[in-house]
Amino acid sequence: MATSTVAAASGPAALNDGDLSRSRLALQSLNFFMADMQAGIGPFLGVFLQQRGWISGPVGTVMTAGGVAGMLMTAPAGAFIDHTTKKRWVVVVTGICTVLASFLILWSQSWQVVTTSQIATAIAGAAIGPAVSGMTLGIFRQHGFNEQNGRNQAYNHAGNMVGAGLAGWLGMTFGIPAIFWLAAGFGVVAIASVLSIRERVIDHQAARGLESGQKGDETGKAEGFKVLARNKPMLILAAALACFHLGNGAMLPLYGLAVVGAGKGNAAAFTATTVVVAQAVMIVASIAAMKIAAGRGYWLALLVSFAALPVRGLLAGTFIEHWGVWPVQALDGIGAGVQSVAVPGLVACLLNGTGRVNVGQGAVMTVQGVGASLSPAIGGWLAQELGYHAAFYILGSFALGSVALWVGFAGTLRSACDGTNAEDGSSAAG
Repeated sequence: MATSTVAAASGPAALNDGDLSRSRLALQSLNFFMADMQAGIGPFLGVFLQQRGWISGPVGTVMTAGGVAGMLMTAPAGAFIDHTTKKRWVVVVTGICTVLASFLILWSQSWQVVTTSQIATAIAGAAIGPAVSGMTLGIFRQHGFNEQNGRNQAYNHAGNMVGAGLAGWLGMTFGIPAIFWLAAGFGVVAIASVLSIRERVIDHQAARGLESGQKGDETGKAEGFKVLARNKPMLILAAALACFHLGNGAMLPLYGLAVVGAGKGNAAAFTATTVVVAQAVMIVASIAAMKIAAGRGYWLALLVSFAALPVRGLLAGTFIEHWGVWPVQALDGIGAGVQSVAVPGLVACLLNGTGRVNVGQGAVMTVQGVGASLSPAIGGWLAQELGYHAAFYILGSFALGSVALWVGFAGTLRSACDGTNAEDGSSAAG
């Protein structure tokens, strides 16, 4: 009885409506402003470096260097988030480091400085996602995670859209360096948002997937890859995501380079448009994914996201035009928007009761990061050697592997994705 009393006192059951409303607003504000903390200046980096004499191959290589660094840090970051009770300060420290690393590129565009900046940004950003996911789970528990995570992602995509629109205007008016200052401003507000969350509302046991009455390993040992290897649905999920991101990672920056390089668009304005269109669709897609997951399960939602990429690659390779941003980036919004909700929600269900939710999130992110980190280099060199048209067709075809895995293992995945396992997680392990 004492254990139950302590758990109730530290979790949402003991919180009044004011605490929950304040936490919800703070999380939504954090997600709105945190995009630049996660990726620095993101897709604007490619055109910024292109204007300073870089070609597509080296641009893709430095992006890959950052992707590899972030990939290697996701599982350790997830393990640290499971262990620490200072999740708010993880966001604060990594946010400051990310903004400072981005400003290095303004100081120098040498290969060494740009690579160092991208690696530092990726390492810092690797912890932000698990930290926010952990805080959400710690406040709203399993029964409220899907809904609040959907809200978080909708606000995150809205923040990306508004930020990209402002960045495009600033880039046209004052030049691309002004975008760095916008990123810094967003970072300051994001840090203020996370600090407005009261520490006492976060149940750190629930945040790692251990609610009252559940047993789990309390040693704090990071076992991200072991958790992934012994859970068949997670292994399939990770492989499907790796194939998807191998093709998807290079699409947005490469399409911007293709259109701008052909003289069919202003660098800052077109790059901003690619982000705004995708993020606008992601807002709708994330809300739809939340509802599909609640009513039909995660399998269908993720199948739709995987199927969007081959169509996107076909359109991007066929129409390298200014107007092509609308269909190409709308499909990006469908794929990424659905996954932003479905993947964390599915992993939280699969590992509920293990105490290793954030290690599992990091492990899945690590495996999918293999694809995402290699994609810019593959896409960049494909474009340089074979041309942009062929590069987009090849990148889009990688997601056919994701679709094949998801359909081929439909029986196993449906039992895990569509089972009502939010309470005990027993059916999710497969």
